[in-house]
Amino acid sequence: MAWNTENNKLVKDFKFNDFLEALAFIVRVGELAESLNHHPKIINEYNKVRLELCTHSEGYIVTPKDWELANGIDAL
Repeated sequence: MAWNTENNKLVKDFKFNDFLEALAFIVRVGELAESLNHHPKIINEYNKVRLELCTHSEGYIVTPKDWELANGIDAL
């Protein structure tokens, strides 16, 4: 599944088998985001995770930093 652009953000939805699997994914995303010093908006509902990426310091637009994080998330 590819990243979509919505309201000047990169957006992607993920679905897992259960809450614990979704939570483990969120932790991995958090570790990656911290290492890149670029943090996504994370929305979680049971086994579903939605990630929204944009660069706040650049006026809430998509920048190469967002694509770097998106590609890293895809590699998890």
